[in-house]
Amino acid sequence: MSFENREGQRIPSADFKIINEKGLQSIASDDLFKNKKVILFSLPGAFTPTCSSTHLPRYNQLAKTFAKEGVDEIVCLSVNDAFVMKSWGESQEADKVTLLADGNGEFTEKMGLLVDKSDLGFGKRSWRYSMLVNDGVIEKMFIEPDKPGDPFEVSDADTMLAFINDKAELPKAITVITKPGCPFCTKAKELLKSKDLDFEEVILGRDATSVSLAALTGQGKVPQVFVDGKRIGGSDDLEKYFS
Repeated sequence: MSFENREGQRIPSADFKIINEKGLQSIASDDLFKNKKVILFSLPGAFTPTCSSTHLPRYNQLAKTFAKEGVDEIVCLSVNDAFVMKSWGESQEADKVTLLADGNGEFTEKMGLLVDKSDLGFGKRSWRYSMLVNDGVIEKMFIEPDKPGDPFEVSDADTMLAFINDKAELPKAITVITKPGCPFCTKAKELLKSKDLDFEEVILGRDATSVSLAALTGQGKVPQVFVDGKRIGGSDDLEKYFS
């Protein structure tokens, strides 16, 4: 199977579905891309392993970096219904990516990227790809190679960022281990927010236990802050880190 690279072409006209505060709404592709620089990445299905573990989370993590490079919006598209896409986005906490449903596969078919995954019980789905669209015109496309299974080699967020600016500064990977009611945990989180740094929070009693805390840090106190694989320590240590 061969997929056409449509760089230089206008995106096809189609309607997408989304659920917002007004309920189920339609968004025309012409309106979505008009006068904007948009990254769209499409994947085989919500809640599927690669899509949930890597594809969507990394685009969400790099959203601020893409914004600094002039990208107005990041869109995740799948041949799922709008209710599934909304639920998936909430479960992934992907608040910086717009999740749109191409439920009937109309847009995906016009892109020439609708594939039959009936062997998996999926029916018609999108092939995995990403593209940069400027005012409705496709500037760049990364289409996964035609290989068995679900290849994930070129449509990832880092490849797209390298195309836009290979010298862009990547965000730090930050995790904070906390527990409810801890004022020092609040202090650490507020400090990170003041620096406009995103972080993942691991809450003891919900996401992990004191056993994990001791195993990872050798400590029994919270918060414990990690930056790019390095243990920084508590809130006072975090202040020193930024000073």
